[in-house]
Order: sequence, then C-alpha cells, then structure tokens
Amino acid sequence: MIDSALKTADNGSRANLKQQDTEPFSMLGITWTDPSARITGTVEARTRATGSGRWSNWLRLDGDSGQGETGGKGSAGGKGGSAALRGGTEPAWVGPSDGVEVRITAGGKTTNGLPAGLRLDMVDPGKGTSTGMEPAGFHADTADTADTAVALEDPTPSADTGGPGAEPSTDIPPSDGPTASPTETGTTTAPTTPATPTSPAPSSSTPSSSAPSSAPPSTSPSATAPTPPPSTAPRPTITSRAAWGADESISPEEPSYLPGGKIKAVVVHHTAESNGYTCAEAPAVVRGIYAYHVKQLGWKDIGYNFLVDKCGTIYEGRKGGVDLPVMGAHAYGFNSETTGISVLGTYTDVAPSEAAMVSVARIAAWKLGQYGVNPSGTATLTAGADATNYFGKSWAAGAQLSFPVIHGHRDGYNTQCPGDQLYDRLATVRSWAAGPVTGLAIKSVTGAGLSGTTYYTRAGITVNWSATTPASLISKYELLVDGKTAATTAGSVTSAKATLAVGTHQIQVRATHQSGKTAVSAIATAVAETTAPSFPTKPNLSLRTGTVNTTAVPVKLSWKATDNAALKEVRLTAPLAATYGPTTTSANHTTKSGAATSWSMTAYDHAGNSATSSVSGTPVILQETAATKSGTWTTKSSTSYLGGKSYSSSTKNASLSWTFTGRSVAWVVSRASTSGQAHIYIDGTKTATVDLKSPTTKYRDALWTKTWPTSAKHTIKIVVAGTTGRPAITTDAIVYLK
Repeated sequence: MIDSALKTADNGSRANLKQQDTEPFSMLGITWTDPSARITGTVEARTRATGSGRWSNWLRLDGDSGQGETGGKGSAGGKGGSAALRGGTEPAWVGPSDGVEVRITAGGKTTNGLPAGLRLDMVDPGKGTSTGMEPAGFHADTADTADTAVALEDPTPSADTGGPGAEPSTDIPPSDGPTASPTETGTTTAPTTPATPTSPAPSSSTPSSSAPSSAPPSTSPSATAPTPPPSTAPRPTITSRAAWGADESISPEEPSYLPGGKIKAVVVHHTAESNGYTCAEAPAVVRGIYAYHVKQLGWKDIGYNFLVDKCGTIYEGRKGGVDLPVMGAHAYGFNSETTGISVLGTYTDVAPSEAAMVSVARIAAWKLGQYGVNPSGTATLTAGADATNYFGKSWAAGAQLSFPVIHGHRDGYNTQCPGDQLYDRLATVRSWAAGPVTGLAIKSVTGAGLSGTTYYTRAGITVNWSATTPASLISKYELLVDGKTAATTAGSVTSAKATLAVGTHQIQVRATHQSGKTAVSAIATAVAETTAPSFPTKPNLSLRTGTVNTTAVPVKLSWKATDNAALKEVRLTAPLAATYGPTTTSANHTTKSGAATSWSMTAYDHAGNSATSSVSGTPVILQETAATKSGTWTTKSSTSYLGGKSYSSSTKNASLSWTFTGRSVAWVVSRASTSGQAHIYIDGTKTATVDLKSPTTKYRDALWTKTWPTSAKHTIKIVVAGTTGRPAITTDAIVYLK
C-alpha cells in the first residue's frame, strides 16, 4: 500500500498532484481524516500504464457513495462493528501503473473547503498483501499558503459512514494484469466456536501465483452466529476468499451478523471503476478493494457481502459464511437488514453484461430464498440514519421505508450507484431471480409442415422453443402433448422430440424456474395424419395458342390435387422440374413435336404424405400439303413457314380439310394487317369464325385450338370467308395431340 499525503491550496478549496513517478500499483483512491466528511466537488485522477507509458483519460471519483462500517437499524452507531477510521472514495481499478496525477476541487463556496487529511492511496493487489513506501511528493499548483498533511485522527463513530464510490468519466484501457485465481465454491457455514482460528474454506483448486499460497486463517464468528437456513433457490458457485487471495491477517475481527438474523432485501452496487479490467484481473480487483477498505478506510473487512465480475464470477465478500446473514458495510443506514452485491465496473453509460446480471440474480435469489423473501416483492426497512436518496426523497432515522426487495444503492442514498444502465435493468434482475420463466414460446416444429397456425406431421416431430430468462436460472423444460409430459430436458436444452398418434393435438412447453415456479407456452396445434393426397383431376395435356416450332409446341398442363388435411404443393418432376402452390391447377409449357413425352407430377401435404400421377402426349404437325383442297390455293415459300411452305387463298369458300386421331388440335397460320377471316368446321359442324388480321406480321401462329376429354378421330375444315377488302388467308399447318 502506498500512502501519500496531499496538500491543499486556495484556502483549502483545491488540491493538485502533478504527474509523478510511483512504485507499481493497480488501484487508487482518495481518503481523508474525518469518516463523516464528504467532498461535494470533483475528484479526478489519471495514471500512466506500466510498460506503454500511456497516460489514461481522467477518471472521476465520487466524493460520497453512502457506504460505511456502521449504521443500521435502531441506533446511531449501528451494529456493524467498529467505526471507520477514515473517509474516502471507493477504490478505482486502473490496471498496472507507475505514474499518477490528481486534481481535486471543492464544490459550492470556497469556504466549504476540502476535508482535512487528504491522502492519495495506491494499492498493488498483485499478491493480496499491502506494502509500504515513502510518500510521493505532492505539490500545490499555486504558491498560496497550504495546509500540511494531517495525521490519522481517532474519529467519533457516526450513524453510517463510508467511502464514496468512484465514478469514472471514461474507461481505462485494459492492460496486462496478474493471473486470475481459479473459481472455487465459496466457504461453507462459518464455525460457531468462539474466537478459534480456522483454516480458509476448502476448495477444489489452489489459488494462482497472484494470491498468497496460504492465506492466514480468518477468525471464526462468535458462538451467537445464526444457523444457516435452507434456501428455496439453488446456491450458485462462489469463489471463496481463499481462492481470490484474501490476506486474512489484515482483518482479524470477528464477523457480525444482522441483528434480526434475517435478510430482508438486497442492495445492488457497482464498484464505480474502470470496466477495462480483464476477467483474469478480477481477483486482483477484489483484493485491491479489500485492502483499501481495511487498510485505508479502517473498516473491519471488505464492505460488500458479494462481488460479481463482468464475466459472471461470484466472489465471497465479507467473511462470516456465505450462507449466513453477515453484516456488511455497503448501504448507509440499511446495513443491518440487507445484503450487498457489487458488480465490478461502472455502469453509468455502459450496460452490464448478461453474465453479470445473471449472477446477481442467482446470488440474490439464493440469499433471499433462505428467508422466504420474494425477489420481486417489496420490503419495509427501518432507516438507521437521517438521509436523502438520489431522487430527492428524505427521511429521518427510525423511519419505516418501502423498497423493492432487490433495489439499487441510489434508492437508499444520494449516489449514482449502481449507475443508470445497471439500475434500469434491476427489474430484469428481479424477474430472473423471482421467476417464473419469461418469454417462453414455441419457435418451430421440425418434422412437420406449417399451414396457417397448424402443424401437420405423419408422426414424429421435434419442437424447438426459446425463453428470455437465461438458461442457468431454469431447472427444466417439459414438452407437453395434450397436457401430458412427452419429454423432459435440462434448462439449457431448447428442443425435444415426440411421436404423435393420428389426430389433432395441443403442443405446449412448460418451463420450471429454479424457484419452482412454472410457465407454459401458448398452445400450438399439431395434426398427425397419414392419408396421402389425391388427384381428382389427373394431369392432362392440351394444345394452346402461341408460336409453333418443331422443337417447341405450346401445350397446357392441367390437374387438380386435394388432401383431407392440408395440401402443401404439387411438384412437376418430368420432363422438367417445377413446383406449384396448392391452389394452382394449370401451367403453360412447350414440348417437342413428333416425340412422346411423359409429364409426371407429385402432390405433397404438410404432413409429408405424397401421391404421384402422370400423363403422356405426342404433338404431331400436319403440313398444309397433307390437307384435302377445294377451290384455288397458292403455294408460298419462306423459311418462316413450317416446312418452308404455306398455302394462301383469296377465293371465297375455298377450303382445306385434315383428318386426325387425337384429343386436341390447333390451326397454325400466318397473319398480317391485310389478312382476312375463315370459318372452322369440326366434324362437319361450324365451330368458329376467326380473324387472321394482326397489326404485326406473325408466322407459325397457333391462332385457334380445341380439346376433347378423350382421343378420337376428327376432321377439321378451314373455309375462306372472303372478307371484303382483305379476303386472303395463309395457312401453315395443323397440330394435333395424340
């Protein structure tokens, strides 16, 4: 521990320390003689990183955090143990450093001044022990008469004193720090033999080189230590004091316990320092806070009951047994009815990690569960001192005040702690701690098709779900089919399989929170069915209008598929691949003339059942030369005609007849703006009169078609109508489908 007195200037309203070289340190704080005094102005420091020599941005330290060793229910002195020896800011983790600069300015009128005995305290927590050295030189920035550094005084205990929490204006960049101590299960129930030294709690691994190889044993609690009650919530993994390297020799006092023997509420803090620490450095941060609270502020032990780093590791704070109601020093006026959890870092502008929030929820649920306290409820606490909170509400000692069971430090004291971002998320922490599981919803069902809001399957399904409550707070999930458990999974697993009998079923997921409370998802309907779709209208082919080529004859494929549950789609699998929706019943294609082609289709329902059907057809082109002529026809030659030739006539009643056996026929013509009309007869009956006139010239145009349900022998006859002014027609061929 490096202690350096700080001189003041300007009638005690200002104090500065110019940039100075120092011995290595990783944490700092400003302390003063009177533990009840506060700095209402600004306290700022910046440091030089070891190795790189880079100076950090200015780090702002809060001059009043509302923590302290004493102050509780029913008395001015409280029941938390001995009074603090000094006042101070919370310690700020700055990472390995070898230089420092400080500036302090009093708020309000200069006559208010700064507290006497200002001192910069620098901590090297590498091994969890304190070291001494000569103070660095402090210099006033003016030549004004300055107060000299004051020796430690013997302060009178006050209602609830303590060091203000540090509020950095910016994060210090991360730097290499000491090796992290391994995470271990926290200490078990404290022994009840009075004042007999005991070894630290056993652990599954030994501390790393950054912690002492064998910390001195802590003094066991007095014989009046309460019996630890069981909890309704599981105990999370807790890193013991031995594991994070606590030097027990610096805090030999016995722990104290809440006078009522019951924890009524949890106060959430942040340590108000840089968020730039690494997870490996977190044990060193805890050691630094511990050394600062004990050696510099004169507290009997670290103030918090538990600490949590941004990676979610939980650390045992004040000794006395993690499963006992140990009296902490963290909440002015309310230490005697609460337990304190502090998240390492500053959360004024930066959101806490989910891992940290989960750990706060888990430790809070476990501790409150020992005393039957609902984490989402409210608690009535008795103020141990006069105070005003962050929101301007004031009260006198002895007042009965209602707080959320899990609340922020600012609710009971005028401090920014635990920062806006963490404070705004306390409702989430309460929900996670209390249960039930929130945001539970079925996301999908694999092995089934979804139509509207109903899933369809043949039998086997896998249900997938999600929840907003973190998995570590969920005991189990159950997949329910018609209200009965079909499968059970751990809280970290979010899917399960089930086999359904034929019929309609209600699917739900039930989540059991670690508290035992349950939540059930909305119902999803699933239908298991094994009946295949059908083709009431089997696939069939017909000729359609369009341009005809020998390799591409326009055809129309028609069908109708149905299903007794839910038709999903119809797929064309040959001679090409295409997929059609459940309501589509036809599609246009082309096919090669003179070649038999099979068109295969498969209908699928949403359950995965299928049915297949097909049709085969051969388009045949009959040239004009295959027709029986009547009247005058002229032969025309052009590569634009089918076969290179066509017939043209302007003679009224001139005709061409073709006979074929098939189920569909198309008349193929050439068209222009001067083209006339023609009558069409089928099997001797006039069927239509068509006009060949077109604003643009067209060749090989299937202008007219007719289709029958079945294949049969038919005769088609084309008769020139002799249209006035444009009597000519040009015919190329017919196409029929057999």
